[in-house]
Amino acid sequence: MDFSFGKILKGDRVIWAVLILLSLLSLLIVYSATGALAYRVAGGRTWIYLVRHTVFLGLGFGLMVLMVNVFPVKIYSMVANLALYASIALLMLAVALKFTHIIQGSGRTLPLGPLSFQPAELAKISLILYTAKVLGKKQKTTHELYLAFKGIIIPTAVVCFLISLSDFSTSALLFATIMTMMFIGRIPMKYMLLLLAAGIAFVALMYVGAGLMEDPPARVATIKGRIDRFIHGDPNSENGITQADYAKLAIYSGGIFGKGPGHSDVSNYMAAAYNDFIFAIIVEEYGLIIGVGVIFLYLIFFFRGVTIVRRATRTFPAFMVVGLTMILVYQAMINIGVSSGALPVTGQPLPWVSYGGTAMLFTAISFGCILSVSYQNQVNREAVDQPVMIKAPDEDYEIENESKKDK
Repeated sequence: MDFSFGKILKGDRVIWAVLILLSLLSLLIVYSATGALAYRVAGGRTWIYLVRHTVFLGLGFGLMVLMVNVFPVKIYSMVANLALYASIALLMLAVALKFTHIIQGSGRTLPLGPLSFQPAELAKISLILYTAKVLGKKQKTTHELYLAFKGIIIPTAVVCFLISLSDFSTSALLFATIMTMMFIGRIPMKYMLLLLAAGIAFVALMYVGAGLMEDPPARVATIKGRIDRFIHGDPNSENGITQADYAKLAIYSGGIFGKGPGHSDVSNYMAAAYNDFIFAIIVEEYGLIIGVGVIFLYLIFFFRGVTIVRRATRTFPAFMVVGLTMILVYQAMINIGVSSGALPVTGQPLPWVSYGGTAMLFTAISFGCILSVSYQNQVNREAVDQPVMIKAPDEDYEIENESKKDK
C-alpha cells in the first residue's frame, strides 16, 4: 500500500503547506510564551505545555486527514441541524450552570474532568453549516431568498445571544460571519440592513444599560469597559501595566528582525502571551518580517478558500467554505489587530497558532471541512465530462463548472 503524503494529505496542497508552516511556528512560540506559566503553575517544567500543545496539533492533523479521506462532504449537510440543536442545548446548559454558580469563571467552558469543552466552538461551526444548508437550498427566486433569511435569522439570534452572555467577541465574530454568508448568498440588502441595525441596537442597549444599572452583570460591564477603554484610553496605561501596553512594547522591542527565538521578555509579564496576544510575542522574537509573513499566510489561505468556492459544483459546499474561511480569517485579523492596538482587547486566539485544547480541535474540523470540499472538487473535475444542471433530492443546487461550460 502507498502511504505517501500525497495520498494522505488530500485536498488543496497550498492550505496543507500553510498549516504545516503555522504549526512549526506555533510549537516554537508556544514553548517560549508558556515559560512564565510553567514556573507559576508547573514548577518550571516548561516541556509540559509543549508536549500538550504538540499532542493537540497532532490530533488536529489526524482529524483533518480522517475527514478528507473518510467522510463525504454531504455528511456535513446531514448533521448540520442536529449539531445546531446540540450546540444550543450545550450553550443553555453552560449559562444555567454559570448563573446557578455550579461552575465558576466566565461560563465559556463546561468541565469534563481533566479536560474542558467550549460549547461556543461547536456552535460556530454548526451555525455556519446550518446557514450554508439553508442558503444552498433556497437560491432560485426572491421568495426563496426571503425564506432563507427567515430560516437563518432566528437560530443566529439565539446562538449569538447565548454566546454573548459569556463571550461577546465570539458572538460578534460569528454574527459578522453569518452576515457575510448571507451577503454572498444574495439575501436582499434591505434584510441585511435590518439585521445589521438590530445588531448595533443590541450592542448600544448593553452599553447604555450598563451605565444606567447600579450593579450590571459582569459580562455587560466588561463590554462597556472595553469600549470605553478603547475610545477614551485605559487609565492603567499611565502606569504601563495593561496587557495591550505589554503587547505594544513587545512589537516595538522586536523591531524588524526580532530578539531571537526564546528571548522574549514581555511574555513573562503577560497573562495571555501564549493565546490572545501571541502575535505580539511572535514579532518580539522573530521581528516584523516574520509577523508580516504570518499575515501573508492567512491571506494565502483566504485566496485559496476563494478558489475552492469558485470550483465548487454544489452550493452547500461553496457556502460552507465561505463561512468557515471567513470566520478563521476574521479571527486571525482580530487577534493581530488587538496585539497591535488597532482593535479593542478581546479574547480571540490566533487560529492554529495560539495555545489551546478543544478550540484547536474545532479549528481542525473547520480546516478539515474546507479541505474535504477542495478534494471533492478535484474528484469532480476529473470524473465529470459534461455539466449536469439538476437538483439533487433534498439537497442544494449543482453549479455548472466553468471549465465545462467553456467546452
